[in-house]
Amino acid sequence: MSLPWSPEQLLAAFCIVVVGALVQGSVGMGLGLVTVPFLLQIDPVFVPGPILASGFLLSLLMVCRERQELNLFEIKWGVVGRVLGTIIASLTLSQLPQDEAAIAAGLAILLAVGLSFSGLSVEPAIGTLLGAGTVSGIMGTLASVGGPPMALLFQRQKGPQLRATMSGYLLLGGMASVLGLVFVGSFRLPEVQATLFFLPAILTGYALSGRMVSLLDGGYTRSAVLIVSAASSVVLVVRTLG
Repeated sequence: MSLPWSPEQLLAAFCIVVVGALVQGSVGMGLGLVTVPFLLQIDPVFVPGPILASGFLLSLLMVCRERQELNLFEIKWGVVGRVLGTIIASLTLSQLPQDEAAIAAGLAILLAVGLSFSGLSVEPAIGTLLGAGTVSGIMGTLASVGGPPMALLFQRQKGPQLRATMSGYLLLGGMASVLGLVFVGSFRLPEVQATLFFLPAILTGYALSGRMVSLLDGGYTRSAVLIVSAASSVVLVVRTLG
């Protein structure tokens, strides 16, 4: 398979996705937050489709690992909201020029970081799951960062419960987002090629995460990731506007 990227671009993208998969495999979210700001600077085609599609494999692996802690009620209503948000975002994405889509991605990441740092604590219920799922669908489809709105609802849960529920939600929600992109013609051959290239990086990051779960459950790495993601999204927006 001939890829339209240089070896340097491929190496950088591979390493970025490994780190993102390591973080999400350890704390239940973070693949988009870690990878999107950097991948957009390599090639915008990497976002959002390839990250969403390759993240599907990561979520599937995590669901299998944490299957004993799955909460199907929370996953079900979160996914209903995700589908609604995906429809809204997919229709919007098809109308945005590339630069505006990049700015939207950067602002979505900033919003995700702000939500994660806000300390807001809301109990999971049908209404809150639908609302968070809708916001997550919009952010996930526009910028591959759909995790934080849902993670706010689960922040009081223990690590295994949070990872299991988030993985089940991201598994189904990511599928909905990719189907939305396919429907509006935003997932074509270059996106398929990038997805296939990212899969080994996903597997590598997931394998490494098995040894990091107990360490990263303390929350320090997540805070560091959010800070780096916020700084990267600011750089992305400034560079696009400039």
